[in-house]
Amino acid sequence: MFQIKSIMSPTFKESSVLVASIVAIISISIIRFKSVPHIPILLSILLLICYGLLKKISYRKLEKGLVDGAGAGMSAVFLFFFIGILISSWMMSGTIPTLIYAGFNLISPSYFFAIVFVVTSIVGISIGSSLTTVATVGVAFIGMATVLDLSLAITAGAIVSGAFFGDKMSPLSDTTNLAASIVGVDLFEHIRNMGWTTVPAFLLSFLIFGVLSPNVTLTNVDKISFFQEGLLETGMIHWYTLTPLLVLFILTISKVPALMTLAVSSISAIGISFFHQSYSASQVFDILFGGFVSTTGIADIDALLSRGGMESMLFTIGLVLLALSMGGLLFTLGIVQCLLGKIEGLLKKASSVIATAALTAIGINVLIGEQYLSILLTGQAFRSQFEKVGLEGKNLSRVMEDAGTVVNPLVPWSVCGIFITGVLGVSTLEYLPFAFFCLLSPILTILFGFTGKTLSLTKTK
Repeated sequence: MFQIKSIMSPTFKESSVLVASIVAIISISIIRFKSVPHIPILLSILLLICYGLLKKISYRKLEKGLVDGAGAGMSAVFLFFFIGILISSWMMSGTIPTLIYAGFNLISPSYFFAIVFVVTSIVGISIGSSLTTVATVGVAFIGMATVLDLSLAITAGAIVSGAFFGDKMSPLSDTTNLAASIVGVDLFEHIRNMGWTTVPAFLLSFLIFGVLSPNVTLTNVDKISFFQEGLLETGMIHWYTLTPLLVLFILTISKVPALMTLAVSSISAIGISFFHQSYSASQVFDILFGGFVSTTGIADIDALLSRGGMESMLFTIGLVLLALSMGGLLFTLGIVQCLLGKIEGLLKKASSVIATAALTAIGINVLIGEQYLSILLTGQAFRSQFEKVGLEGKNLSRVMEDAGTVVNPLVPWSVCGIFITGVLGVSTLEYLPFAFFCLLSPILTILFGFTGKTLSLTKTK
């Protein structure tokens, strides 16, 4: 992803002060002043530019670092546009409304959180995309939780936990393939090795969600019936409206690129919508850009179904570009390289290597807000260190996923964190305490590192 060369070598003290300043700017702005992440990240970018100018670096070189950083996220930008279109088209076709309606028939409210976790895990593994899982099935579950008067924070935590379990363990996932390829490990060997930490984290999360799942009173059940009747009155609840979901599964399993998969599924959804609703071409274009607007007159249903569109992704896209631009500057100024180099010098044994690699992946997620960077940089920085202490590469690829992939949705200003908040309508800080799988994964990988359990050592000649 990032192939940006540093144009200077800052001191460790300077790098530490700059990083601490950026973390302070972002965290204080978001937590204390309730700011959107964009402004503090932009201020951090200005801080880095000023630092570069003081060091006699030309503005054009700094600008190139910004552009190179943002350029690394262009594939994500287009993906977000198509996810926005997918949501609005699935609303038009009745796919999401039908999923919600079917969910009320299939899911036991008494074990709601646990079942949400399991179902999103299965979907995540099947399609290999955490964000697509959240944006489709996750939206449906949030709607059910709203009707049942259950905690949206715990529901979102279950959705995020399941979606990122699926993303992490799916052979179709880009992060899973990236982690394996960086250290030269066979994909399925990497997935099998992740099971040592992932399965315990899954089982513990399932038990916790089961305990947290409340009993639903008859009043809640009556409300479900009322909501189902309202959904039926929209005229969008039909078996054939699940066709776009089937298309999504088939194309994903066929390893069709994500962008094309989302596009074809959206097109099929638009075609399906004409089975029960006549739209003009201008109306279709308006919905795909501005989102679907429900006009049933039932407040709960209208609030649930009015969403999607390219425009709804602009907030996320702006954040992606700003965060990656800041990352580009951090690389250009040699700040990241300096800090990683200092950390590498402190590593002496397997437990410290694993713990430091995990903390580095977490730190990059917090600092830059990009999970791909956390995987890539951790892999590049620690591959030789794992070899020195006699650990096979698959140990490193597991750490990269345990502390990189699943941590990103826990960071309020990260790409995943902002996207999930925008799609589900639940802030990152609200669902963070309940995203048990994402919280347990890095803890277990560090714990196993210190105990020596499940570690694979290189064979001595």
